[in-house]
Amino acid sequence: MADRINYIEYCRKSSEDDARQVQSIADQQRDLEGLTKRLNIHVIDHLTESHSAKTPGNRPEYAAMIKRLTSGEANGIVCWHLNRLSRNPVESGELSWLLQTGVIKSIRTMDREYRPEDNVLLFNVESGMANQFIRDLSQALKRGLEGKVARGWYPQRAPLGYKNDKLARTITDDADRFETVRKMWDLMLTGSYLPSQILEIAYTEWGFRMPKGGKMGLSTLYSMFSNVFYTGMFEWRKQYHQGNHKAMITMDEFDAVQILLGRKGKPRPKSYDSSYTGMILCDLCQSMYTASHKTKLAKKTRELKTYVFYHCTGRSKHRKGCKNANLTLKELEDQISIEVEKHTINPKFKEWALEVLNRENDYEVANRQTTYEAQQKAINDAQTELDNLTRMCYRQLIDEDAFARQSEPIKQRIAALRNNLRNTEDRAEKWQEMTERAFNFVAHAHWRFLAGSPQEKREILGALGSNFSIKDKKLIFDGRKWLVPIQEAYPELASEYKRIELDKKLSVEQRNAAFSAVILSWCGMRESNSRLNLGKVASYH
Repeated sequence: MADRINYIEYCRKSSEDDARQVQSIADQQRDLEGLTKRLNIHVIDHLTESHSAKTPGNRPEYAAMIKRLTSGEANGIVCWHLNRLSRNPVESGELSWLLQTGVIKSIRTMDREYRPEDNVLLFNVESGMANQFIRDLSQALKRGLEGKVARGWYPQRAPLGYKNDKLARTITDDADRFETVRKMWDLMLTGSYLPSQILEIAYTEWGFRMPKGGKMGLSTLYSMFSNVFYTGMFEWRKQYHQGNHKAMITMDEFDAVQILLGRKGKPRPKSYDSSYTGMILCDLCQSMYTASHKTKLAKKTRELKTYVFYHCTGRSKHRKGCKNANLTLKELEDQISIEVEKHTINPKFKEWALEVLNRENDYEVANRQTTYEAQQKAINDAQTELDNLTRMCYRQLIDEDAFARQSEPIKQRIAALRNNLRNTEDRAEKWQEMTERAFNFVAHAHWRFLAGSPQEKREILGALGSNFSIKDKKLIFDGRKWLVPIQEAYPELASEYKRIELDKKLSVEQRNAAFSAVILSWCGMRESNSRLNLGKVASYH
């Protein structure tokens, strides 16, 4: 009797795998009963549970068995197969160690026995195979689900109003419930019924029953009203996919119900206009202004409307909870439109102005040549001075310290002169390029802003100025200095241009001569203003 092993019989099946389990618990118990009688195995207890063994610490009966083994109450296990004991390396290692140390004297399965004196490799290999099997099964299941999603089919049980076609592995309408479920959505969309009232109407007046014959619960109805599946889409792993099943409602109807329920719901991903996020600071606390979106359901039309407004994030460490006022997207863009319009010129005037500027470019080139020659002469003179100083050092007329002290300022002057020379070489080309860019902007920016995409509007605002901020719902920024002359001089010139254009007493020659005078006046004012405003940056608000 001293050598008798006290066994605990352990049977398990996965609760997640009821339909495909190789052996049910009843089958395992029947097989093990025959084994214990045939081998005269002394069993002190029978343990069963329905839990997955792929994750450690998930089985209370298994944990209780290990505790009884380590306490000495039992010293053997009888089970249908090793994979009933463990499918993960943590618990497999635990069993292997208890077996090697003699705490467990025997593990009996239907086809063999494992004892402490046996080669541990066999036990570890078979335990590893059980672990690998569950990993392979998990990967295969995952691939199957992802493939089904890619084909446009929801990989789980279809919601109420639909049913799973197990043969075709698709989802079809539930002919007995589809139209009734749609009527529930219609009642909710009227905004006149609470979910509890809809539930009662469906049960008492329509005779609606769940697939198993019972009454629908209120929580089930709420879940139905928040399930995007009814729009023809479905959510899988936190992403939305277009399904192949028949849509019961539109996405707008779904969004409307979410508003009525007082929740954000799970509508399809939407693209909102956030053109100016990241460009504008709060003038009070220097935090960023960002765009937010609020959807409201119109009481009369029952239509959803989305409003975009900009507000201070208020996250500055210097001032939390900033109270600077919010403003709507329309209020912000109205201000930008006014500023762009201030710098807008007649496109025809732009073409004539560019012709004059092209002629002025000849003068710019000549002026550049004169400047270039003077700068080159200054470089040559400085280089000669440095060469003479170097010869004096070679002839030991001055020591190295004196040479270094006197030559350094000359080298710095030469470097500065050469930099100025390079700037002069590019001046004419850059001047012409910048002038054309400026006139192109002011001739077309306003209508582009009014009709442009969010990205075009953002680019136009960036071209208009810099250092944007908001204070008391007013947009403040530093204007581009090349736009200052346009804002200051153009209104008067535009008025004169309009007067000439409307003067019917003038002949074509007289009108063209008058236009030329206006253009020359504009260019003269532009040049004057450029000198006056050199380095000046305008602020707008």
